[in-house]
Amino acid sequence: MSIVGEIASLADGVTSHVDTGLVSVYLNRSVRLEIVLPKEYADSAESFPVLYLNDGQDLERLRMIAVLNTLSHQKAIQPFILVAIHCGDRIQEYGVAAQADYLQRGAKAGAYADFVVHELLPYARKLYRVSKDPNESVFAGFSLGGLSAFDLVWHRPELFRKAGVFSGSFWWRQRGLNDGYSDDTDRIMHAQVRQTKPPVGSVFWFQTGTLDEIDDRDQDGIIDSIADTLDLIAEVERRGFRWGREVQYVEVKDGRHDPETWGQVMPQFLTWAFAPKSRSVGPA
Repeated sequence: MSIVGEIASLADGVTSHVDTGLVSVYLNRSVRLEIVLPKEYADSAESFPVLYLNDGQDLERLRMIAVLNTLSHQKAIQPFILVAIHCGDRIQEYGVAAQADYLQRGAKAGAYADFVVHELLPYARKLYRVSKDPNESVFAGFSLGGLSAFDLVWHRPELFRKAGVFSGSFWWRQRGLNDGYSDDTDRIMHAQVRQTKPPVGSVFWFQTGTLDEIDDRDQDGIIDSIADTLDLIAEVERRGFRWGREVQYVEVKDGRHDPETWGQVMPQFLTWAFAPKSRSVGPA
């Protein structure tokens, strides 16, 4: 294992370090990870639930360490391991694994999914005692990283059962707006949800902000970020997942498309994803 950088910790709090030991064949690059361990880790031989997080380079702007220490002190969450994955070529590596968009963005999303499944998970499990239980394995991300996270959780329920999507890029489309685009047929993730086998036992958490953007392509007074997310949720519900049970949605008034907004709602997401076992989330 190669670990670079000082170990950062707060008294009686989490411990964080940067790990540069993972070299991906699928992505043809070294992948920088930030590993955040709960305070209980050092005195336990047990495995811990795990959050894999896209765009892990934004932990500081998210104020993640402070959030984790506060929630831990309040006993609002189970202890868990955070594996924060720093992005590489996010426009190409994040997306929908099965299909690039109409401009061939996301062309490496399939390779990124293979990296996660065949390289990242074995690496994390070998070195950090992360749980192998899919019910204790969460994948989350922001914007394009949120689209990627949802895609992974939807298609790989044997590995992950919880998805967290902050301002997800569900506008991802196979046809340009001026090339005969239709909401009904051309949004890629919506089509994936309609056309593929739904995962069993999975739960989903979505967030948008009312100031995520200003675009409103159908001029209905609802910005595209919110409309695309609500339409995706409707597709998920049609596959048997229930609003308020397997599907949670948070809309932040005046929330922007930035880590500061996502950091504000991070406590809500983490208390949903890692609720103490007496009140853990999941299908009834």
